[in-house]
Amino acid sequence: MTARPLTILALQDSHDYAQGVATHLALSPFPLEERRFEDGEVKIRPLVDVAGHDVHVVQSLHGDGAASVHDRLCRLAFLIACLKDNDAASVTLTAPYLCYARKDRRTQPFDPVTMRYVATMLEAMGVDRVMALEVHNPAAAENAFRRPFIHLETAGLFADHFRGLARDLPVTVVSPDTGGAKRAERFRQALQAAAGRAVDSGFVEKNRSGGFITGGALMGDVKDRAVIILDDMISTGATMVRAARACRLGGARLVHIAATHSLFNGGAATLFSDEVDSVVVTNSVTPVERPPLSDRKLTILDTSPLIAAAIRRLRAGT
Repeated sequence: MTARPLTILALQDSHDYAQGVATHLALSPFPLEERRFEDGEVKIRPLVDVAGHDVHVVQSLHGDGAASVHDRLCRLAFLIACLKDNDAASVTLTAPYLCYARKDRRTQPFDPVTMRYVATMLEAMGVDRVMALEVHNPAAAENAFRRPFIHLETAGLFADHFRGLARDLPVTVVSPDTGGAKRAERFRQALQAAAGRAVDSGFVEKNRSGGFITGGALMGDVKDRAVIILDDMISTGATMVRAARACRLGGARLVHIAATHSLFNGGAATLFSDEVDSVVVTNSVTPVERPPLSDRKLTILDTSPLIAAAIRRLRAGT
């Protein structure tokens, strides 16, 4: 167990989230000065002495109407370097949403591996470790970073939410594509344990080429069952809606959609059609646009206790 002081810091656009994490740790986020000059350059510095402290910088690296992903990433890099310059014992990036995690491999000739470039940049600034919530491909993220990478899953959080449903009705957990099958299986196992009864699995065929999605065959039994379609994120919602329609055609009694990161680019309005009974997401990001009808069907789960518990375990060395 480390005896060094623990400090929670956050840039302005993640301050509310960091406040939630700090509250669970019986702390308050330390203050920062964030100053933006007329030409767009920024100055960021801690307003307390961080020498000898274990610092967790809580920052969600997504783009929205308030700031681009690149603005947040650049400011984060400057802050990490400044903390190391001021003799912080360690700096951990604690990211509810880690940008560029989807671009973790080459799929076409001359493709970039942007996840690795982001890792290299953050490590050059002096980050000691990265803690991230539900990245697209945990193994690829671990390989991208040379410093310790801690991946946090939300399977247990969603299992707690859907436990009552799984006790009342037969449930099938469906991945909207084969790439997310392992994530869906971890959730299925957590839900089965939480509900104390069997939960089935399935997936929907999906092919993407040139920005177009094809396929749609459903594998798995959904007839007269409650279906939970699980993915790591919702962007435009097209993949989820496609899977929901396949489940309805397969005779599903109820269709629920669950995803950790609710980007909701383009409004994702079709998510809240009559084909979907509910949409369950977390507060890892601030949605770009809140779709219509979302107040009636949308549930947002708080992930700050999960982050706080991970920090506590790290401090205890477990």
